[in-house]
Amino acid sequence: MAEPVEPMKARPKRGRRWPFVVVALIGVLGIGLWVRMKTSAFRASAAPSSSGERVVPVPVTTVAKRDLSIVVDGLGSVSAFNTVTVKPQVDGRLDTIVFKEGQTVKKGDLLAQIDARPYAIQAQLAQANQARDQAVLTNAKLILARNLKLLGDGVGSQQGVDDARAEVAKDEAVLLADRAAIASAALQIDFAKIKSPIDGVTGVRLVDVGNVVHQSDQGGIVVITQIDPIAVLFTLPQDDLPRVSLAMKDGPLRVEAYSRDGTTLIAVGELALVDNQINAATSTIKLKAIFQNPDRVLWPNQFVKARLSLGVKKGVLVVPSTVVQRGPQGTYAYVVEGEKSDKVALRPVEIAFTQGDFTVIASGLAAGEKVVADGQSALKPGAKIVARPYGSSSAGKGAASAASAAPKGSSP
Repeated sequence: MAEPVEPMKARPKRGRRWPFVVVALIGVLGIGLWVRMKTSAFRASAAPSSSGERVVPVPVTTVAKRDLSIVVDGLGSVSAFNTVTVKPQVDGRLDTIVFKEGQTVKKGDLLAQIDARPYAIQAQLAQANQARDQAVLTNAKLILARNLKLLGDGVGSQQGVDDARAEVAKDEAVLLADRAAIASAALQIDFAKIKSPIDGVTGVRLVDVGNVVHQSDQGGIVVITQIDPIAVLFTLPQDDLPRVSLAMKDGPLRVEAYSRDGTTLIAVGELALVDNQINAATSTIKLKAIFQNPDRVLWPNQFVKARLSLGVKKGVLVVPSTVVQRGPQGTYAYVVEGEKSDKVALRPVEIAFTQGDFTVIASGLAAGEKVVADGQSALKPGAKIVARPYGSSSAGKGAASAASAAPKGSSP
C-alpha cells in the first residue's frame, strides 16, 4: 500500500517584500536631504555677507580730555595717637577707683586714689623738723650778732665771730633740707591721687581696689588711648616714593581711609610723615596719616585701605585701560574709522601711566576719537563693526569723577 504524500509548504512570494524596501529607501533619502539642508544653512550663516566682510559687534568709547586725579592705594591699620599705661608713682594700698572702663577722660581727671596717710605723716614730720631747725637758726643768728658786737667793742675775738657765722650757715642748710622734705611729702600725697596724663578713652581695669600697688608694677592700673586725633599707618611700594616726595613739596597731601574692601569712605585726613627707611624685606615704605576722629569711626588696630592723593593731571587724554592692547610691536588700540564709522584701524599708541581703571595716553590718539573698548580679539585691521555704547564706565565719566574727588591746588 502506498504511503501518503505530505502536502508541500507554500513558499513566500518575493513580490511581497518590495513595500518594505521602498519605505526604507524613502527614510534614508529623507535623512540625507535633512542633513544636506542643515549643512547648507550652517554654511550660509558662516559665509561672508554680501559685502564680503563679517560684521562684529563691539563696545565703543570716546577718547576724553580731562583732569585726572592721581592716587596711590596702600593697606594699613589704625593706631592710637597716644597710648599710655597708667602706673602708680608711689607704693600703697589702692583705696578707690574712680573711672569706669571705656570712659572718656580728660588730662588731669582723677582715676584712682592710693592710701595717702603714710605720706601725710611724713609731711607733718618734715614740718616739725622745719620748725625745730628754724628755732636753732634764730638762736645762731643771735649768737653771731653778740660776737660781732663784742668784736667791735674790742673784747671779742675774730675766731668767735667766724664760728658763729659757720653755725648760722649750717643751720640755714638744714632748714633748706627741711623745706625740701616738706615738698617731697606733699608730692607723694599728690602722687597718691592717680590722674589721667592725656585725653583719651580708658580700657579694661588691670587691678582691683584693695590691692597694694607699687611703682615697679609692670601692668599698671589702666591703659588710656588717645583716639581723637588718630593715626593710620600704611605702606606703599618703594617705587612710589619719588612721586610722593615730589607731591609733598606742594603742601599737605590728602589721605582717605576706606573700609577694608575699599568700598566705603570712612574718614579724610592728611599725610603726616614718610618713614626714614625702606623695609628691605618687602621693598615698601611706611607712611603715617593723621585723622580727626570726633565720631570715633576709626578705632585702634582697625584694618583700612588708605588712598593717598598726589594731585591732579590737567588736560590729559584718558581712555579705559581695556582700550589699550599689547602685541609684539608694542601697545596699540583699534580706532573706529570710515564714513559711516563702521570700520576699525589698528593704531600704535604710547601710554603715559595707568591710574586705576583708566590709562593716560601720551601719543597716538586724539580727543574725540572713537576707540574699541573690548572684544579686540575678534577684530583685525579693516574689520567692519557694529558699535555699541561702552556704558557708564566710559573714560569721560570715569575721569570726571576721578577729577572731582581730587584735592585742589596740587599737582604731581
